[in-house]
Order: sequence, then C-alpha cells, then structure tokens
Amino acid sequence: MRTITFILSILLLGSTVAGQNFHRRIPDLQYARTELNRIQFAPGGSPAFERFYRKLDTVILSGKGNLRILQIGGSHVQGGSWSQQLRRDLLLVRYGLDGGRGLVFPYSAAGTNTPMGYTSSYTGTWSPDRCLKTPHTDLGVTGISITTDDPSSTFTISMSERGPREWSPSFTFNKVDLLGYGNLEPIIIMGRDTVRSINATPVKGRWHFDLPRFTEEITVGFHPASQGEFTVNGVYLDNPFSGITYSEVGINGASTSSYLRCDNFQRDLEFLSPDLVIFCICINDIQGDFDPSHFISNYNKLVKMVNNANPDCAILFTTCNDSYRHRAPNRNTVPAVNAFKTLTLKHDAGLWDLYEIMGGYGSMQSWEYSGYAQGDKIHFTPAGYDILGNLLFNALMDGYWQHKTTTAR
Repeated sequence: MRTITFILSILLLGSTVAGQNFHRRIPDLQYARTELNRIQFAPGGSPAFERFYRKLDTVILSGKGNLRILQIGGSHVQGGSWSQQLRRDLLLVRYGLDGGRGLVFPYSAAGTNTPMGYTSSYTGTWSPDRCLKTPHTDLGVTGISITTDDPSSTFTISMSERGPREWSPSFTFNKVDLLGYGNLEPIIIMGRDTVRSINATPVKGRWHFDLPRFTEEITVGFHPASQGEFTVNGVYLDNPFSGITYSEVGINGASTSSYLRCDNFQRDLEFLSPDLVIFCICINDIQGDFDPSHFISNYNKLVKMVNNANPDCAILFTTCNDSYRHRAPNRNTVPAVNAFKTLTLKHDAGLWDLYEIMGGYGSMQSWEYSGYAQGDKIHFTPAGYDILGNLLFNALMDGYWQHKTTTAR
C-alpha cells in the first residue's frame, strides 16, 4: 500500500510539474494581480467542468476524441487576436490536435473586419445585417448575415493568418457546412472543380459539402441556373480528425440583448454542440445605464439556449475588463462583475475574473502606458490580447491539472 501511495505521489508531482510547463509566459505586469489568475467555481466545484476536463484529458493523452470550444463576445472577440492566441496555446499542448477550424464568416462581404486567424474576400453585391438592432433577416449564432440576389456573387475564405508566427496553426479541411437559406443554390468552387451540396435542400439551415480533397481555401458561389436570393449566416470548416476545434463569434458593438435577437441562435448551437462556451459579452452592456437584473435575465436566456442545445456543455463567464467612460473608469464594471458572480452560482459555471486579474479599478490606464491597451481605454492592442489569451490558457490548464490531481487520489 505504501509503495502504491509513493508511486501515486510521484505521478501527481510529475503532473504538477507538467502543468506548470504548459504555462505561457506572462510579462511582468506590476499593476496586475496575476496571482488571481484562476477559474473560480461555486463550493463543491462544477460537474460540467469536470466533464469538460475529462474530455480534454482524453484528447491530450490519447489524441482521440473531439473537443469543441465556442467563444462569444463583441469587438474583443471579432478582432480575433484573443481567440487566436488561446487557440494557438491549446493546439500546442500536443502535436496533431487540429480537430478542424470550425465556424467562420466572410466579414469582408459585410463591410467589417475579419478575425486575424483567416482572411476573406468577395465579388458582387452583398447586403449585410447584424444583431445590433432588429434584423431584417433570420440570424443565427454568428449574429451577422450577408444576402445577395446575384448568382454571380461569390465570397472566398482562406486559412491565411494575418501576421503569422512560426508557431501559428495551419488548417486544412475537406468538409464544409454552409449555414444559410434561400432559393439560389450554393456551390463551392475549387479551381476548375465545382462541388454541389450532398443535400438538395438545406437541413436545419445547413448545406453540407464533401470536398474532393483537403484544402486551405474555398470560394462559395451559386449555380448559374438558379434564381432568387440567398442569405449566409456562417461557414463551418471541418476535417475527419480528432482534436480541438476552437470557434469564435464576435460582433463589434454587440451586447447580451443583441444575441437574443438571433432567432436561430439555439438551432446553430445544436449543430456546433460545444463542450465549453466562453461568454465574453459585457463591455457594450455597461456603456450606458446599466441594470444588473436585466443583464442577468439576458444571460439566463442565453445560457438556457446553450443548455437546450447541449445539456453537458460547460459555461465559462469572463468578466468585463476595466475600461474608461467619459475620461474616468467605468463605474458600471463592478456591478457587472457582481452580476457575473450571481450567474456563476446559478448556472454551475466557471468564472474568470478578468477585471480583478488585470488590476481592478483604473488599471486600464496602466495597460495603455505599457503598450497593451489602446487609447480608447476599452480595447487592447494585439500584444495585450495575446496576454489575455495566455492568461486564460494558464487558468484553464491549472484547472485541468487540479482535476487530474483530484481524480487521481
């Protein structure tokens, strides 16, 4: 018995060391409180997160299984720097963890910025629609759409990261699901090849395509004989391999109310079937008069749709970052942080308290002086978003190794 206990202790010590080795280096931010960088749970822990960590453990140790993560937010997420760094960190844990690129959107056709992890371009005329006000099209989980009535219109999505690094992930795919609806028949153009959907009509708002080969780029167009119009809600890029799929959904200016305007939000979540949803919707909710009860009510509705789509999904709330409004720190931030704590207890969720970790009230000015935040004192610079990605990764991995230590006892 003592021998078994000794061996187990050595294994747990090795796990702790390995967990620390997974950590990404964080600059010396004297104004921050990085000692608070952890995922907080209600007393007794979170069964949903235990399920998530068990699945993560299988993917890391055996390279088998598919783990899906979805991050939802506003401009912090649409820019893609934060998401791309966290995606990069996760895929570096083990070689070959590319489980597919996941959900993307041709933002250029909507006249807005594409996340940094890929590029998009378009031809023809497209009409955009967003969830920032009452939409005139049916929106899904992306909160955005583009519509055309010209069958010669196209859009292209390429897995070319802007400003790639030596350790940037590369993605290939051979399966595509086009989220959308309309009378025009969508096709995929790959050089001289034209691929038609395997289903003649959309199934739950999706057209599925099996590509003849792996690729890093596709062009979506329409069959020239078709007539009418078509609305695009998103594109899901996949491959047959095990690993981690990290998708991000972000709309500049989006609040919790914005995503509640998306009638097909839950339907698309059912297709995505995420194992973890990281909610980062907050910064736009606190820019005017802030009502914590309304904020909590909106999030209750969003979480309910996640639970309806996948009852086993873990939820992680990230609090608002410190920010400035009218040249002073936004005093709505603390009530919003307290609202997140209420939501965490109610929904068996995790909480990543970015506000406290970055230094609390007024700390955004120090981040700006250090080159990690922009002059508006709301958004971060690319280097600042890299830090957020690394911090969140470290917190997730600490929780994972704590799970391993606990379950091994």
